[in-house]
Amino acid sequence: MRSLNRIVMQKHSRDWIASLGPDRLDVAEISGKWGAEMGFRRHCSFHYPQHDPCTGPFRDEAGKVLKFDLILANQVWEHIDRPHAATRNVWRMLRPGGWFWIAVPFFIPYHAVPVDCSRWSARGLANLLVEAGFDEGRVQAHQWGNRHAAARNLETPWPPEYRAGDDLTNDPDFPVVAWAMAQKG
Repeated sequence: MRSLNRIVMQKHSRDWIASLGPDRLDVAEISGKWGAEMGFRRHCSFHYPQHDPCTGPFRDEAGKVLKFDLILANQVWEHIDRPHAATRNVWRMLRPGGWFWIAVPFFIPYHAVPVDCSRWSARGLANLLVEAGFDEGRVQAHQWGNRHAAARNLETPWPPEYRAGDDLTNDPDFPVVAWAMAQKG
């Protein structure tokens, strides 16, 4: 299923990731497999809540912090109890020059899987990343949405599947989804 809420975000994000040279990157994905087919040198997935980024950076069997060139978190940060702590822990798991990509919903129904805690605009995501240690000059944040997509979010079943003819224009005053990329200095 191609979700209407994610069409623009996914295209923009895939283009950005492709520009990094995915075949050179060791990647961790938190709660998903969205990036599994992007041709990374190494891709591993850590599923939340079994692997909770709030409790500390992920470690190997010897207790050493795992390090990555890119960490992906697609539609998971709204479900975690301590997003600021989790984002600081992601920063700790990145190699110097590494990237964190995060995407979150803004205007969608409550969905407790297992809990539903937060919503961010693009500006809110940028602030979250800066507060976690990322340099403000190395953060890009975007949002997309419009009233048409927001109204489709009230339909069941949810989330709405993309249909030919759905309006994909952006109304900056009506975000449905936000995403950001931040580079560790």
